[in-house]
Amino acid sequence: MIDQTVPGTIDMFREKYPAKFTTEEQAFAKIRRGDHVFIGTACGEPQYLVNRLTDYVARHPTAIYDAELFQVWTLGVAPYADPKFKANFRHNSFFIGSNTRDAVNKGAADYTPIFLSGVPGLFRRGVVKFDVALIQVSSPDRFGNLSLGVSVDIVKAAVEHSRVVIAQVNEQMPRALGDSFIHIDQIDHLIVHDEPLLEFHNPVSDEIAISIGKHVARVIRDGDTIQVGYGSVPNAILSALAHKKHLGVHTELLTEGIINLMKSGAVDNTHKTIDRGKTVATFCMGDAATYEYLSDNPCIEMRPVDYTNNPLVIAQHENMVAINSALEIDLTGQATADSLGGYFYSGIGGQADFMRGVVMTRGGRTILAMQASARAGDELVSRIVPQLKPGAGVTLCRGDIHYVVTEYGIAYLHGKNIRERAMDLIAIAHPKFQPWLIEQAKELNLIYRDQAFIPGKRGEYPANLETDRTARSGLALKLRPVKISDEPILKDFFYELSDKSIYRRFISSRKDMPHERLQEFVIIDYTRELVILALVEQDGQEHLVGVGQYGIHEESHTAEVAFVVRDDFQGQGIGTELLQYLTFLARKQGLLGFTAEVLVENRPMLHLFEKMGFDIDRRSESNVYELRMVFRG
Repeated sequence: MIDQTVPGTIDMFREKYPAKFTTEEQAFAKIRRGDHVFIGTACGEPQYLVNRLTDYVARHPTAIYDAELFQVWTLGVAPYADPKFKANFRHNSFFIGSNTRDAVNKGAADYTPIFLSGVPGLFRRGVVKFDVALIQVSSPDRFGNLSLGVSVDIVKAAVEHSRVVIAQVNEQMPRALGDSFIHIDQIDHLIVHDEPLLEFHNPVSDEIAISIGKHVARVIRDGDTIQVGYGSVPNAILSALAHKKHLGVHTELLTEGIINLMKSGAVDNTHKTIDRGKTVATFCMGDAATYEYLSDNPCIEMRPVDYTNNPLVIAQHENMVAINSALEIDLTGQATADSLGGYFYSGIGGQADFMRGVVMTRGGRTILAMQASARAGDELVSRIVPQLKPGAGVTLCRGDIHYVVTEYGIAYLHGKNIRERAMDLIAIAHPKFQPWLIEQAKELNLIYRDQAFIPGKRGEYPANLETDRTARSGLALKLRPVKISDEPILKDFFYELSDKSIYRRFISSRKDMPHERLQEFVIIDYTRELVILALVEQDGQEHLVGVGQYGIHEESHTAEVAFVVRDDFQGQGIGTELLQYLTFLARKQGLLGFTAEVLVENRPMLHLFEKMGFDIDRRSESNVYELRMVFRG
């Protein structure tokens, strides 16, 4: 690629447009009392201009009064928020940053809640009018085009709808490709000042974030197009995708984690439905190496936010996965990302754009990834709650979310009723809060009033027992312990069994499986019994095809074992895998063997036990074999 930014370009345009190259003093003199002033976003914030503006006001305290400063996200400098500038500036944010959070909640600054994709439309329709825009750009190329670099988002629209544009020209701003360029003719004042861009360093992923990342990776398939937010959890998610192939990226935020996936080859964008071959983003937050990789990279396109975040554009991507987070989610599946009760914390941002756009895609999946608990001072609090706190804004409604992922597992909510949702979410909550959530859900009539629950370690889901197996037929199986939320799939499983299979399993002609009886299978003391489910994936969904269980006889240190396989999956080796895994787990517990009751005519079951190599003692009574099977070795 020809480097368009040749040495001496600035001097060439300084000669051609001498009136544009002014001092800060001359530029800021164009700001009038009561003006609406736009400031560039996050790592693209023109730090030098912002600092010089407040210095200018300090020197000329009567020059600017009641100027309203608009910004998407204040990541770096925010001297205008200082109380001493109260008469001069009032901040208005479309997304609240840590530097202005207190000011917003004290009423000293404003927050405008809006989907990020809708912000440029405010400018075009004149709902929000700008008198002055303070932006940061790259050096011009030989044609007079300057790149907005790491911050295209709403900046381009602000430039197009501002009376005066003041740009900091910074050699260190990367020359991002795509729809990121503005021409020198669009700029009124050029202030040349080189300085390092603001950097954003993701927190180091801890064990909890890594666990969440591994769970999320299970939902993402080779060839998917992804959107991921920022923070330690998204960072861990991206790290967990390193083994994937042919991933695409259409996202709001470009981060170091995405760049690493591009460098490793996991992201090549070859399977994208639109913008094939391109990673598409609207702003970038990272370190100097991230910005260097972005500069003049034809594999990356930076586009305005009303393109990247437009749900109708997002919906054109097949097999797209939107991965976002929230501050809290209630047991019905509605989540808040912008506030904790009445305390404004961040903003709607772009996650609602992506979650709703992805819901409309073919093969799309939405994932809310969040830590199950958080610290509020010295107190541990649950982020899965019975109801959102009064005053909280509902960022994502009950229909926006397919999956919720915590360090304790995955809850699939799409198409589930309120009772099923509540139980699924309780199953992935922090164990400390599960008894409280059960009781609160009962009080709110979200779940059965007689819903059983075993608190403490005895009822804590043993995620370490999850495993993948391949049956002799080649069928891929996931074996895992039963969860408190599995009652609906067990109910469907039992009613799909033939009368013959039911009779062989329960040695009973009883045909019903009511809630009260199902609870005996899903609410278990994992230290005394175990129920293992065998699941297969079909059409992107897991289906229960087999159930195995054992209950311990403490006096003999053995366990009674039983299992059943769905009729249409019998003869494929699922029973063998279940029995082998149950045997492995029983031996690991130090158990000496199994007991079982098997109908005399049930030759397939008898043959399976025989081929396991147990020392078997059988006694026949009323057409039923009572088996005592001792483990060898």
